[in-house]
Amino acid sequence: MTPANRTPVRVGVFGLLGSGNLGNDGSLEAVLGYLRTAHPEAAVDALCGGPEAVTTRFGIPATRLHWYRGEYRTASRAGAIAGKGLGKLVDVFRTAAWVRRHDVVIVPGMGVLEATLPLRPWGFPYSLFLLCASGRLLRTRVALAGVGAAPIGDRPTRALVRWSARLAAYRSYRDAQSRDAMRAMGVDTARDEVYPDLAFALPAPRASAPPDPSAPPGPVCVGVMDFHGGNDDRARADEIYRRYLDGTIRFVRALVAEDRAVRLLTGDECDASVVAAILDAVGSPLVTAAEPSSLADLMKEMAAADTVVAIRYHNLICALKTGTPVLALCYAAKSDALMTEMGLGAFCHPAREVDADRLLEQFRALEKRSAELRRTLAERNLAAARRLDDQFNSLTAALFPATGRAHTSRRAP
Repeated sequence: MTPANRTPVRVGVFGLLGSGNLGNDGSLEAVLGYLRTAHPEAAVDALCGGPEAVTTRFGIPATRLHWYRGEYRTASRAGAIAGKGLGKLVDVFRTAAWVRRHDVVIVPGMGVLEATLPLRPWGFPYSLFLLCASGRLLRTRVALAGVGAAPIGDRPTRALVRWSARLAAYRSYRDAQSRDAMRAMGVDTARDEVYPDLAFALPAPRASAPPDPSAPPGPVCVGVMDFHGGNDDRARADEIYRRYLDGTIRFVRALVAEDRAVRLLTGDECDASVVAAILDAVGSPLVTAAEPSSLADLMKEMAAADTVVAIRYHNLICALKTGTPVLALCYAAKSDALMTEMGLGAFCHPAREVDADRLLEQFRALEKRSAELRRTLAERNLAAARRLDDQFNSLTAALFPATGRAHTSRRAP
């Protein structure tokens, strides 16, 4: 309880939240769970991409990240270009005014310090810089908690990301290579810690019994993505997409030929077109599509499967969290690092160069080692939960020193 004479701590959460990306919203859910357990007195609201969705789902007030409503549409006409330009100026004052109302702002996970997918410097990197600069000027503590980072080739984007990190009051990363990337970009990371991704703090569905080796093979979940490469791949984006899609279709057809049921999963609203293309190309009742609206939905699907093959980073986390053996189509080094950390480093396949025959070989090898890998994942998940308790205690010490309260674990049994 907050004493009557004390104003509740005002906490803001910031990011591309409520915009259709399940991984981003899962990171927010984990941080809200921490705040409600460790700091129930805190008054929490958001500055985010999809305020209506955040308020509806999470029950907190939310403000639109951008003044200009057409921010995410391509501007080709003079009016739209002028609107975007004006919006960048207005957002300076809007962001500062929002930051000023808070004691603490948390950026909950996400790959906010990377450009492994197409990204323009005047988009989210600019918004993040405004947040961190406002925090420094107005003495509001900004925390980049469990974020992802990667080397960035584009100089304006790299500069905005570097200065955002430098201006933040607290930084932690979801893997060691993220911290290394920020150090290489000139950020002093001596006091920065590495913890598992925040999504590992979410409750997982009760694990199902391991597959019976004498029973017929069970369903396979295939997580898909509207994948066109990264920031440096724009010249060959269509080629990368076609190769990824063709390889995935061939792989699904091979599973169907063996009478395996396949469940297609997404991680963002934009992935629906890929699901439709696979369903149309394969044309089998054995292939069905789920409509997940959260990481919890994804975990339920994956817990019921024998095996998972996935490309999106948080789809991989959901499979790992449920203890289901997973084969990763890796589009960035973060996926390789995650799989290695969880003991499945041998089961990675390049998303830009999908070879259906090689993918099928790896899939069969994965299934042969299913029982062993499930035991490994159970051990690694326990270790991840302990490390995330440390992450939340670190956040409390850095951002809420007056409360003197440590985080209490709420691990699912």
